[in-house]
Amino acid sequence: MIMKYIKRNDKTYGIKQTPKNTLEKWFYLMVLGRALDEKAPNYLKQAIGWSYHAPYAGHDGIQLAIGQVFDKETDHLFPYYRDMLTVISAGMTAEEIILNGISKDTDPSSGGRHMSNHFAKAEFNIHNTSSSTGNHTQQASGVGRAFKRYNHKGVVISSQGESSVSEGYVYEAINGASNEELPVIFVIQDNGYGISVPKEDQTANRKVANNFSGFKNLRIFHCNGKDVFDSMNTMHDAKQWAIENQKPAIVQANCVRIHSHSNSDRHDLYRDKGEMEYVQIADPLAKFKRMLLRYKRLNEAEMASIEERVAQEVKAAHRAALAAPDPSPESIHRFVFPEEHKPLKYPTGEHSFEGDKRKLIEAINLTLKEEFRHNPDTFIWGQDMANKDKGGIFNVSKGMQQEFGKDRVFNGPIAEDYILGTANGMSRFSDKIRIVIEGAEFADYFWPAMEQYVDSSHDYWRSNGKFAPNMTIRLASGGYIGGGIYHSQTIEGALASIPGVRIVYPSFADDAAGLLRTSMRSKGMTLFLEPKALYNSNKAATPIPDDFEVPFGKARIRKKGKHLTMVTFGNTTHMCLEAADKLEKEHGILAEVVDIRSIIPLDKETILSSVKKTNKVLVVHEDKVFGGFGGEIASIIAEEAFEYLDGPVKRIGATFTPVGFNPILEAAILPNSDRIFKAALDLSKY
Repeated sequence: MIMKYIKRNDKTYGIKQTPKNTLEKWFYLMVLGRALDEKAPNYLKQAIGWSYHAPYAGHDGIQLAIGQVFDKETDHLFPYYRDMLTVISAGMTAEEIILNGISKDTDPSSGGRHMSNHFAKAEFNIHNTSSSTGNHTQQASGVGRAFKRYNHKGVVISSQGESSVSEGYVYEAINGASNEELPVIFVIQDNGYGISVPKEDQTANRKVANNFSGFKNLRIFHCNGKDVFDSMNTMHDAKQWAIENQKPAIVQANCVRIHSHSNSDRHDLYRDKGEMEYVQIADPLAKFKRMLLRYKRLNEAEMASIEERVAQEVKAAHRAALAAPDPSPESIHRFVFPEEHKPLKYPTGEHSFEGDKRKLIEAINLTLKEEFRHNPDTFIWGQDMANKDKGGIFNVSKGMQQEFGKDRVFNGPIAEDYILGTANGMSRFSDKIRIVIEGAEFADYFWPAMEQYVDSSHDYWRSNGKFAPNMTIRLASGGYIGGGIYHSQTIEGALASIPGVRIVYPSFADDAAGLLRTSMRSKGMTLFLEPKALYNSNKAATPIPDDFEVPFGKARIRKKGKHLTMVTFGNTTHMCLEAADKLEKEHGILAEVVDIRSIIPLDKETILSSVKKTNKVLVVHEDKVFGGFGGEIASIIAEEAFEYLDGPVKRIGATFTPVGFNPILEAAILPNSDRIFKAALDLSKY
């Protein structure tokens, strides 16, 4: 049902109906917000901080209303960088606002780690959001999904500017909330500009909310965001509708931007004199003040008393914030990764179990099912993975929906960013939740999710340890299947430079099971790369003990040797073993094969220990040599074990080209055991 908001005759709030003590509170909040809004630029002028400030003046009505309808006990709020009054109205104090502005260690938003004007308070369910315009909409939809799954009665409020709807991921979020019928209110604060870009350059609709007018299950409300009462009534109605119907709503609030976009912007360069005069006249605070006087709800003396109270409060907050400690340089290494679940039974990630061999695909499937039984707050979704008897493009999740139901195992849309963004959001609802996603059907298709991947990677660090997205991202990776571009490439080299995500790449069934179990039981974010060419390979099959776990950052020596070391992972582990067997059989050369298993964190100690023993090293991986992760391994060896080397650090990998579809091209591009054998033989003679 799509409806435009129609004003009711029985308004809940109005200048006459609203109790005086409520009007006093609202006036106090509006004056406090404006005092801080106007004071913020002075901190930059005095070189104290607040180097980014986006003034909210002109958005007063809607921001006051968002904060007033928000209930920190039942609701979740995703503010954007202009939402200062929103979070003040929702309960944050003047001191907390200033602590954020001047980036103090005690800033509740991020401890000075995130940009100023990005307000959050985890204890109030006011979320720390990224600077990526509007990307928190997907996370809001993810929290809404958790509300639905856990029958939680509340709403999620996502606040943003009108220009954010030009972003594809905002469309994905609203489309997903509509399709899944999630109780999310998307508030669009429309001031007519995206920095200096006027709205007509962003969208053909004058009211950007109307871009979504064809969406089923979505109701659109319009209000005057400059007017306190219209905003309050509209937000009240939107929240009531979303809760009663368990469906999403959009509130489009017409606002004005009185000042520049931010303190690095000069709006006089793109706004004419008439417009500049109009926005001053349209000031919502001045209008509210006039109404209070005209209808004799507050008098001059009462308002002056509130203004004096605010002035003293801001002074006290200023003094307290200046005296607060700054972050220490040493703290930068805290909260990059959460602590992993500590395996006790298999501390080295190795075993001597002798049972029936399981193939790699079977190991993953069985482990997923075991962990779903172990933790009832575990969920999995992705593309094409939960329809009748199908379980993903490779049937890795086969049988899961039948056992665990559609609430826990379900399809995602063909929208990789939404798949990942809603995983981030759903995990925000409760720390006990663990999520596994198929980030894309093939690793090559994961790139649209990079916006949420990067954002999620620094959530734990950016929030100063208050939130970590507890999710495992599964991707079928690599070639040797004749898939060509978008079906045969591996991406770990491109992603390894992004801190905050563990990256693992097993090459045997037992390691796949052990690393997956550790990932699913640990806090934080893990990229779990699966060499799809080995899914049904007999050479990757192994016995797997019950509850087997592999710790992150622990390599495994697959073959002991003394003449040279091969450092490898994924598909090329088996090629290295084949080459090592041939070296020993034909030339008596004993090569040690180190399967790193875990890329981030990396087991440097095992690698360096092997190099110090053999004095020669060949780094092998499937990815391109140029820019591949092997370059990092080679650099570590050159820096930390140079004096032990009796030859250059050699690398074998793919050519610096895409992976071709024709089998002849693929064979020419990707490494194989013959090339590895030849390179190792040449190195042994050095």
